[in-house]
Amino acid sequence: MPAPTGTETEQQTGALQLLVSGRVQGVGFRPFVHQLACSHQLAGWVRNRTGSVEVHIQGEPGKLCTFTRELLQQAPPLARPRLDRCTPVDPVHIEDFRIRSSDADGAVQVYVPPDLYTCTDCLAELQDPQDRRYRYPFINCTNCGPRYTLIRSLPYDRVNTTMSGFPLCPACRSEYTDPANRRFHAEPVGCPECGPGLEFVQGDATIAGNEAALRACIDALVAGRIVAVKGIGGYHIMCDARNDEAIERLRLHKQRPHKPLAVMFPAPADKPLACITRSMCLSRDQADLLLSPQRPIVLVNRQAGSDISPQVAPGLNEIGIMLPYSPLHHLLLNDLGHPLVATSGNISGEPVLTDNSSVAQRLDHVVDAYLHHNRPIARPADDPVYRIIHDRARPLRTGRGIAPLELELPLMLEQPVIAAGGHMKNTVALAWDNRVVISPHIGDLDNSRSRAVFEQTIADLQSLYGMTATAVICDAHPGYASTHWANNSGLPVHAVLHHHAHAATAFDYSLADTPQLVFAWDGTGHGADGTLWGGEALLGSPGHWQRVASLRPFHLPGGERAGREPWRSAAALCWEAGQDWPGLPAAAGILHQAWQRRLNTPQSSAAGRLFDAAAALTGLCTHASFEGQGPMLLEAAAVDHIDAVDMPLSADATGVLRSDWEPLLQVLMDDRRSSAERAGCLHASLAGSLLAQARAMRTTDGVSHIGLCGGVFQNRLLTGQAVRLLAADGFTVNIPVEIPVNDAGISYGQVLEFACNRNPCG
Repeated sequence: MPAPTGTETEQQTGALQLLVSGRVQGVGFRPFVHQLACSHQLAGWVRNRTGSVEVHIQGEPGKLCTFTRELLQQAPPLARPRLDRCTPVDPVHIEDFRIRSSDADGAVQVYVPPDLYTCTDCLAELQDPQDRRYRYPFINCTNCGPRYTLIRSLPYDRVNTTMSGFPLCPACRSEYTDPANRRFHAEPVGCPECGPGLEFVQGDATIAGNEAALRACIDALVAGRIVAVKGIGGYHIMCDARNDEAIERLRLHKQRPHKPLAVMFPAPADKPLACITRSMCLSRDQADLLLSPQRPIVLVNRQAGSDISPQVAPGLNEIGIMLPYSPLHHLLLNDLGHPLVATSGNISGEPVLTDNSSVAQRLDHVVDAYLHHNRPIARPADDPVYRIIHDRARPLRTGRGIAPLELELPLMLEQPVIAAGGHMKNTVALAWDNRVVISPHIGDLDNSRSRAVFEQTIADLQSLYGMTATAVICDAHPGYASTHWANNSGLPVHAVLHHHAHAATAFDYSLADTPQLVFAWDGTGHGADGTLWGGEALLGSPGHWQRVASLRPFHLPGGERAGREPWRSAAALCWEAGQDWPGLPAAAGILHQAWQRRLNTPQSSAAGRLFDAAAALTGLCTHASFEGQGPMLLEAAAVDHIDAVDMPLSADATGVLRSDWEPLLQVLMDDRRSSAERAGCLHASLAGSLLAQARAMRTTDGVSHIGLCGGVFQNRLLTGQAVRLLAADGFTVNIPVEIPVNDAGISYGQVLEFACNRNPCG
């Protein structure tokens, strides 16, 4: 058979220009494209653009079709590619396939990758004495390692990261430039010769060198010391999770007497959950969540007889646990062989600390020693926290491994905006077109450092994504720090009611034309009538809410102080109902006089304050050392399957239906019943009142779809009871899955409210 002529050969060659967006940077996508092209004997090139990957591919037309299909179907496990453009072009003279230098073209389709846990290939090398990265605390490849916390700018190239100060040694340079190598263009790559290193500091003594510093840290932890350990997104404060005395010292010096502490467990490569299952009651869902790529903190019940100190979570049976996610954590935990407290390295309420010198200054009164490293952290990212609620994993806090979290909006924005979020559990969101990017957890904006990180995060998001906001959305509460920042930003400001933002996150946009009722229950929020809302039922859709039901209001003595002093809420309920409470503090007489005269006693309808009152009336918590302590203790104590008390439902003068909590008081103050029974009665009664309100709105407005949002629905017992009652009565229920139901979801809800006010959802 004669060989094909030159003309025939050209006719057998096609060429395509592809533009691939989505999560395609920082996840090994370019090496994958190179290997895929070579496996099909195709020529061309691939390069990073700002937020996307461009591919020129040419060869036999059939192989081009296969390549294009497998480009999406066989992408690396952490990639999320989307083919934006596939254009036939003329073939060019090229004989092989190459990876070209990045093109910073200023495009706006930027996707910033989150930090990634250590992959199994790197873990195998970490434990291989023959590997040159054996026991190297910063081992990584294109499939794992830090991303968001070390990227200074995009495109994602080494020169634009905090690794730019670590020149590659010849061996690492060879891997970095070899398209067939797993570390090809792995931007954080390094080794003991050229990469970051450890340093242990205790008092005036400094121990340098990875093995020596690690050994000294382990010796300190074994001796009962408290050590600040630098990780990927910031420092952890660590100590032996079995050592009561060490944990008590940590709590005393950090001024965190009761708030639960997270625990990190060893994870042997062959049986990563073996250590956990010896101490904790682990379900299959919780196990899957612990092993997921995000490697979050997961709330899990401890086993009877567990060796985890009760000081980790006083009064609670549930502990936040996690697995190691960095090579340093793996070395530390596996060498120790037992779990460590791994709480955020910060002053309580502030963002996690990231800088070596700052942590030494700010935590010197808390810790005994430091395990530093010299890889700079560009921005903080605290650990994410999840809980299984109504058979689904739901975030309580977003952070490292998840954030920046990008979601698709149900409609297009006409302008780029920044949503400043709330005051507690703050996150911010940048949104443009139909995209919204939610920051990691920032924290409570009560202190200057939190506010500085808040402002840094707003600037960072706009810089990384190449998008400048032209308007700001904020909470309607005039006293929030985020609201003050918005009003001083120089941009047009759009205020959104707190509970409207909550409700927008629980609205089912696939049913936008159907009436929906959303219950927004939390501790407090500025209401449209100037009172403190928090037990609201809102009918309608984002941008168009009507308050149709709530709880009977009461006046809070001392206003927001009631959040940390649950006895105030208990006193308010009793005074409102004209009942005596023997548990009143001795100094309450003066406060009662102020309450009678309505001095600093704002009106509240908050379900969260009702939980606070119940915690005090049952004797579980009269003074809280952290926000939500009373409700958490109440849930932990409660028994299920307790008969509910009927909470009468009637309309007030404005037509809003009100559930009356007064019949509950007799049960809550009945000390002949156990605290567990009384706590269980509260949960059952509130779930029943929610169902009664839903039924009433079905009668008047034909509602059959319910949303649940607000921090109260972090309560697994209440949420489960409410959903079961609603479902049994023919309702469908929507609860946010990708964002927290608490105030960490407010920034996302603010974007939705803003968008739908200008472009109705239904």
